[in-house]
Order: sequence, then structure tokens, then C-alpha cells
Amino acid sequence: MTFPPVEEQLAVIERGVVDLVDRDDLRQRLEQSRQSGRPLRVKFGIDPSSPDIHLGHTVPLRKLRDFQRLGHRVIVLWGTATAMVGDPSGRNKTRPALTREQVEANKQTYREQIGAVLDVANLEERENGEWFHGKSFMDCITLASRYTVARMLERDDFAKRYGEQKPIAVHEFLYPLLQGWDSVELECDVEIGGSDQLFNLLVGRDLQGQQGQRAQICLTLPLLEGLDGSQKMSKSLGNYIGVHESASAQFGKLMKVPNTLLEKYFTLLTDLDAGRIGELLGNPLEAKFALAAAIAADYHGGEAAVAARAEYDRVHQQGGLPDELPEVAVDAAALVDGAIWLPAAMALANLCASNSEGRRLVQGGGVRVDGEVVKDVKHGLPPGSYVVQVGKRKAARLVVPEPA
Repeated sequence: MTFPPVEEQLAVIERGVVDLVDRDDLRQRLEQSRQSGRPLRVKFGIDPSSPDIHLGHTVPLRKLRDFQRLGHRVIVLWGTATAMVGDPSGRNKTRPALTREQVEANKQTYREQIGAVLDVANLEERENGEWFHGKSFMDCITLASRYTVARMLERDDFAKRYGEQKPIAVHEFLYPLLQGWDSVELECDVEIGGSDQLFNLLVGRDLQGQQGQRAQICLTLPLLEGLDGSQKMSKSLGNYIGVHESASAQFGKLMKVPNTLLEKYFTLLTDLDAGRIGELLGNPLEAKFALAAAIAADYHGGEAAVAARAEYDRVHQQGGLPDELPEVAVDAAALVDGAIWLPAAMALANLCASNSEGRRLVQGGGVRVDGEVVKDVKHGLPPGSYVVQVGKRKAARLVVPEPA
């Protein structure tokens, strides 16, 4: 196989990257790959801990797509074993462990969605249950002997919890070793992860060296902040943009991206070159239109993106919405059957004085949700972001979280 020139490959691979350990080794492997015609083996582990993905999840997936387009072999490793352990990376407590049934169900829906970014037909898909589910307890002890507690405490979240005298369960120390051993089993050249995963990726590098393998390249990418501009994109926080949301929903949400995050969103979520991004950033409003159109087109096609822009203009121009809308976050405790009752949401956002007044306004046809008149007093708002408008002068953006 013929690969692009090494410098061209490096320019693509390094876009948006936080950590690259190490660059010289990567350059050498790319050169050797060109000479031999052997593609690099690029690993990305997914613990299917939830059934749906949002744009934050697509950041490493897009980097995998870059490697695919450059001709390399992408391995998606499903954490059918590690998801049953729970990883505390970036958290002050471990993520809950899942059952095999939950993992399998999430894996199926997750797999369908990554096809929106990756060429699934050309993936190598593996499950780490292949080698872990058959291991004995003594195998676990042998693996644990390869790393010291002192090394484990070099990881930021462990060190912080230890310093604050917060509990760390012994099984949490095993997670980085399990993830690292995956790299040994797969003999991968490169592993990709979020910036909170660097320690785990480096463990894989160490274990490969102990096994006499060539130590993998560790490449990490930024964690993407959500629409609140501060916290990591998350469905539970209601600050997310779903991959499978409609083009109109994606477009409307992207128009709310804080100006300070525009460059990051362009770099991590689009293929626009740096020069064009720089030009767009000179006019934040036009930049948002371009960003929203690019992402809606990516997931729904050009025609849907054009229609989403037309819908956005219709809602915001004909509906007479103010330029800046107050944003109200709904408490998960207020949800009933996974949604908040529209009149209750209106009262929460100070768009009416009470639930009963909200009900009367809805019945009278004076309430719009994302530009559409709603007359059903039983209407509920499920998790998502909505522009709720009462008359011509009152409006707010309601952010509804996932149920607790």
C-alpha cells in the first residue's frame, strides 16, 4: 500500500492533539510503514458505559478516521471486561461497574452510532473479554505484580483522592493494568484516548516494553466542554449535542456555543483548515453559522443543513426572539417519567407566574417550543435544550438533563 508523505501524515495526526509520546518514534514508524507497506495498528478502547454518544465522544473517533484515511489499521476495542470494573479517570470516585447484559446492550447501540464517523466496514473490532474473561485469580495477581503502588499514585485522580483521604478500592488500581494489557494482546503501535487517559496509555507502553514489544505511541485529545462553556460535555448535565439529534436541533444548539470555544469546536469537530478557521473567527456570528452548517451537514447531509439554517432563521426572525436568551437548567428531580411538564418549565423559567397560568397560556396557543406552537397542556420536554417562547417578548432556553 502507498501511504502519503510522512510530514503530510504528521500534520493530520497532530491536529488538536494534547499529548504525543513520543513524536520522534511516531515519525520513525510512519517512515517504516511507508517503506514496508505495513499500516500502523491504532487502538482505541471503548467501555460502552452508556448507549448514546454526543459530539464530545466523536473527538477521538474523528482522529481514528484520520488514521483510516491515511491508510492505517484502526482497532476498536470494546471493553466488555473493563466496563465491568469501572474507571475513575477524571473523577473523584470510580464509575459504576456494569453487568455483562448492560455492556452488551450498550455496545450494540454505540456501534451503530460510531458509523456516523468511522468506516465501520474497515475496522478491526475486538473485545477484551476474549483474554480477560478466561483468566484466573492468580493471573490477576501476576498482572498486579508488574506495577507498584507508588507508580499508581502518580495518576492525578488517585493522588488527589489519597491526599484528601478519600477511599481508593484495590480493584481501581487494576483498571490501568487491564487497559495496558490490552495493548500487549493487540501489539498496537498507537493508542488514542482523552487527555484524562494519559496515565493508562503510558501503562500500556510500559507493559509492552516488559513483554519485549515495541512500546506504543500514546496520543491524547482534549475533553470537549459542552454548551455551558465550562464543564465537560455530558448528557447528565444537559450541555450536550447528540450525534443522532436532528439537524435542526444540532444547528440550534451549536448557535449557542460560547465564542471562547469556537476555535476548539472547529478544530476538533470539523475538517476546516486553520487558515479558514482564522478567517471565520473574525466574525463570531458568521463563525457559528458556519460551524452549525458544517456539523449538521456531516451527520445529516447538505440539504438537511440548509433546511436547518432556514428553520433557525424562521424561529429567530419571525418569532421575534431576543439576541440573548436567559438559560435555565432544569433540576433532574423535577422530571416526571423522564420529562418536565411544559407549564412547570415555563414557571421555572419565569415565563409565567404559576403552573396554572402556564396551562392557560398553552391552551390559548401563545406558547412556542423551538418555534412551533404547542397547545397540548400535557406536553412534556424530555432531556435536551429548548427555546420556549411566550408571546412575542418572553423567551428562555430550557436545558433538561437526563433523569437522575
